[in-house]
Amino acid sequence: MTSPAPGIIEVTVEPKSNAHAEKLLTALASLTAQDSAFTVSIDQESGQIMLKGMSEEHLDMKIDALRRLHEIDVHIGAPQVAYRETITREGTVDYTHKKQSGGSGQFARVKIHLIPGAPGSGFMFESKIVDGSVPEKYVPGVEKGLESVLGSGVLAGFPVVDLKVELIDGAYHDVDSSALAFESASRAGLREGLRKCNSVLLEPIMKVEVVTPEDYIGAIVADLRSRGGQIERSERRGLTMAVQALVSLANMFGYLNQLRAMSRGRATFAMQFEHYQQVPSPDDDPPFALAIAMRP
Repeated sequence: MTSPAPGIIEVTVEPKSNAHAEKLLTALASLTAQDSAFTVSIDQESGQIMLKGMSEEHLDMKIDALRRLHEIDVHIGAPQVAYRETITREGTVDYTHKKQSGGSGQFARVKIHLIPGAPGSGFMFESKIVDGSVPEKYVPGVEKGLESVLGSGVLAGFPVVDLKVELIDGAYHDVDSSALAFESASRAGLREGLRKCNSVLLEPIMKVEVVTPEDYIGAIVADLRSRGGQIERSERRGLTMAVQALVSLANMFGYLNQLRAMSRGRATFAMQFEHYQQVPSPDDDPPFALAIAMRP
């Protein structure tokens, strides 16, 4: 069993026939209404449907419900870890959006300051314009452009989190400036800023507890360590042993079957989300490199 941690694992889903497309969306709306830890997102450009949940087993239950209760045949992608992206240092970007294609053009300049946020702080925006260099009517366009980047960062397309952006300066043109031009400028400026501020990926770390007959504890501990797990404690519980470890979710795929094989089906485990932390480099962590490579 697994405690709620919405959105840390995801799979793509599509109906096997066009006739089931509308039925699939209706069924997914029903499933999300019943379970706040289960969410669905649709890519506006590709139309790809992504299911997000808290474990492989959690998503398997929802897919089974689609097939068995709602009688919808679906194609399912391989499960993927829902990584996050964030910056590691402050930085300032001065970006000018300029476009001329006959008639009135587009012009907007924004100077933004990026600040790393505390874990869990989300996204914050603040305008510090006091001299009118960016008219107040264009500030919502700046914020909209920034927010449009948050869903897909510059490293691998994962959401950007824990970031504060301050609008500190800019420039406009009486004829060629518009909210749309400032939206475009801030969008491009933030993407440049993420690279400049050493954006990194974050991965979900899970607290794993395995309860097993003592005969298998050695093999189980060795296996957790081979998955990059940090053993926190082990203790005797009656006739069994319990071991607790912190392990990245990326390294826990397929663990249930492996545990059954190691213990002849006599060990059990529970897993819950603990926190996000910066992933090791691909050279240091082959499972992470594989996970990124397999992402659709």
